[in-house]
Amino acid sequence: MFNEKKGKKGLGIKLKCLTAAVALGVALTAVSPSASALAKNDDKPKFEFGIVPDAQYCDCDANGTRYYRNSLDKLLEASQTFNREDVDFTVQLGDLIDRNISSFSSILPIYNTIEGPKFHVLGNHDFPVTTDQVVDILDMPNQYYDFKYKNWRFVVLDTNDLSLYANPVDSEKYQQAQAMYNSLKNNNEINAQTWNGGVSNEQLTWLRGVLDKAAQTNEKVVVFSHMPVYPKNEHNVWNDEAVINELEATGNVVAYFNGHNHAGNYAVKNGIHYVNLKGMVETADTNSYSVVRVYKDRLEVDGYGRETDRVLKIQ
Repeated sequence: MFNEKKGKKGLGIKLKCLTAAVALGVALTAVSPSASALAKNDDKPKFEFGIVPDAQYCDCDANGTRYYRNSLDKLLEASQTFNREDVDFTVQLGDLIDRNISSFSSILPIYNTIEGPKFHVLGNHDFPVTTDQVVDILDMPNQYYDFKYKNWRFVVLDTNDLSLYANPVDSEKYQQAQAMYNSLKNNNEINAQTWNGGVSNEQLTWLRGVLDKAAQTNEKVVVFSHMPVYPKNEHNVWNDEAVINELEATGNVVAYFNGHNHAGNYAVKNGIHYVNLKGMVETADTNSYSVVRVYKDRLEVDGYGRETDRVLKIQ
């Protein structure tokens, strides 16, 4: 039979114990975050950066699917997004202009509205004048270079190094470019195109040195380029296999971002993600640019407009 007095006393003791336990739980929560909070904090990006592919501005009438004038407004939209997202830095992947040197004075001020550090990659359309002059116009440290952010190394390649448009006709590099192009043409290679270029032995040696040093300090590496190297495509760097060999040599390259092929492309090979971003200049009113967020175990590409969202696992 239930003893009402005893039952109430027992219930009171249980309530006091429960109250004490709850109080202790609250106190513990106040001094130590929950597992879910720790996981959430651990999953925040370490940093993020913006990418602009092939704006290719020109005060020119549209040609096919390329709407040159519209790139001013598209780049301004990208700038506003990058500033709102507070990206840590921004890279434009080349072909900032289409043909005329005067175009730089129209589009550079818009690119410079992006807050924070900004970097340039040289594209095949950026050469109304020779390489040295374009490097000066864009205030680049060199035609190819590298920089560090946190414990990551970022490498900027010049895939126009050996080309038939960026070098004086009487230069040694022009002669090397002509020989490389002729060899590809004779072998009916799909990337034997005069609007492609090659990477010199001097630049390849420099690249190996940068990647070796990055490996010694446990730095992960992201490479920016104008032209793709993988998979096989008519837009690829002339000596794409030589570049890939260097990228794979040290085992610390995570991703290779490029433009040039406005349709875009993607592949992964031996742990390296090759991401060909879609050209901003394409279409009358649909943009294309990205914010890349860097996490401990992956890169997340947040594509805007025509660009595809991707998760690039660090292998």
